[in-house]
Amino acid sequence: MIYKARSGQASYGEAIGILLLDCFTPFIPGDVANATTYCFPVRFQKVEGLTTKRALGKDRTAFELLHTAAEELVSQGVRAITGDCGFLAIHQRSLAAVLDVPVFLSSLLQIPFIFSILGRDQKVGIITADSKSLDETLLEAAGVRSGERLVIRGMEDRENFSKAVIQETGFLDSEKVKMEALSVAREMVEEEQNVRAILLECSCLPPYARAIQKAIELPVFDYVTMINYVHSALVKESFEGKIRSEA
Repeated sequence: MIYKARSGQASYGEAIGILLLDCFTPFIPGDVANATTYCFPVRFQKVEGLTTKRALGKDRTAFELLHTAAEELVSQGVRAITGDCGFLAIHQRSLAAVLDVPVFLSSLLQIPFIFSILGRDQKVGIITADSKSLDETLLEAAGVRSGERLVIRGMEDRENFSKAVIQETGFLDSEKVKMEALSVAREMVEEEQNVRAILLECSCLPPYARAIQKAIELPVFDYVTMINYVHSALVKESFEGKIRSEA
């Protein structure tokens, strides 16, 4: 097989490109922005100037910053673009319209799929970085037409999460944040017994998904489930083996 180099491309083999906020948070294993989270190579690109505050504020004026960073990822050979904040859903349609590769910016894009696998009266629980900012505008941008079957709980008032992710102190106590996330999940399912699946909106929450699932015994979706799913569509496995044929 003969391979041809692509002008300007520095490395090869990363199918997934991940746009990162311009923030000051340690990204632990399991976080979307930690390379060890994946069993395949990914390429990261920081969006200079797109801060956590601007993302949570659904700042539409940040689109050009996002677009420029996404184009850089595409120029380096990625075949799909995602992000590391569920609130980037506000830019989903605009960015998908100008790129030639699939775009799946927000973990919230999984909500219609989760609805489809649940009973009509069952609900999806969302644990988000900021419940005050996760509104109908953002849900609509993610393709969710109604919030009637959603139960939303936020981490913004949990001390350790807020310090690490929202205030960006530069430190993260993973054990304390895990306990805070567990507390939010337990309170949700105790108060809303029709919740039959959980979605973790924030890209910092997947490290705690296993503990949450073990505690509440429900399906838990997050950014990593979405990224793994899209990667499996972009990079298909070959299957080898034998079956016994009848004589």
